[in-house]
Amino acid sequence: MSSQEHVVVIYPHPDDESFGAAGTIASYREKGSPVTYLCGTLGEMGRNMGNPVFANRETLSSFRKEELLKACKALDVDVRMLGYRDKTLEFEQMDQVAGHIQSILEEIEPTLVITHYPGYAVHPDHNALGTAVIEAVSNIEDSHRPELWVQAIATNYEKELGEPDIRHDVKPYWDKKMAAIETHLSQASGMMSLIKEKPDFNENEELEHLRYERFYRWNFTN
Repeated sequence: MSSQEHVVVIYPHPDDESFGAAGTIASYREKGSPVTYLCGTLGEMGRNMGNPVFANRETLSSFRKEELLKACKALDVDVRMLGYRDKTLEFEQMDQVAGHIQSILEEIEPTLVITHYPGYAVHPDHNALGTAVIEAVSNIEDSHRPELWVQAIATNYEKELGEPDIRHDVKPYWDKKMAAIETHLSQASGMMSLIKEKPDFNENEELEHLRYERFYRWNFTN
């Protein structure tokens, strides 16, 4: 992993940072690099309300915000809420979202930005915010433009995109990653319980998909 002066992670939902990049975040914090998470929404339209249920549609956003703050504390990162509404990012004016993000990036001057790979990120919010981030970074002057890594999570994405440029084994940061995931009680508790309650549960096998964090380096010349 290359050294960085400041890393910015930009995903749309609370918990995207923990499932998608917590190990990478932890590795940079270990090196002393500051990390900032720009979270697009509060995930207020998420289907999971805890297991057993402890939230409803009106209260979920408050719970998810608190979960996000706990996760960011566990990972020792700064967080900024971008203030968009869950499941509506695809309907926003992309140039306005990109301009909003660009203004923040030019203020805090990261050397690396991490986001989702548009078209290969499953959720419409993932694809939309990834598109806006790429536009935002592209519009930054060359001499100040940060490196950009994009994360594909769709099934069989490697068949179309090839092998990711970065394949980060986050096993050394496993405890930090799991601690961050587990702060997201409304979203993760049910899933993790189902996995761990399997009679033949084996952490290495069941959670193998979380062990490696993969990214493509975005090529701005294409």
